[in-house]
Amino acid sequence: MPKSRIRKKADYTPPPAKQATTINLNSRSWVAPVMLAMFLIGLVWIVIFYVTDGSLPIDSLNNWNIVVGFGFIAAGFGVSTQWK
Repeated sequence: MPKSRIRKKADYTPPPAKQATTINLNSRSWVAPVMLAMFLIGLVWIVIFYVTDGSLPIDSLNNWNIVVGFGFIAAGFGVSTQWK
């Protein structure tokens, strides 16, 4: 039976070093901080509403303050869809 050819792998040569780094404006590095900020703002809004018995953050909204807090949390989930 004939012997098969032995394939030699090419030697690894590292890519040339970059001289300057470029800033990619299309990066999604803003998503995680904005998402976490929205979650925390919503959570703090709801906690402040309950701790102050409804007098803060905005007294005139009454129980709608809960909706505002959950709105911030929902916005955080909306921003999270942009994360890659």
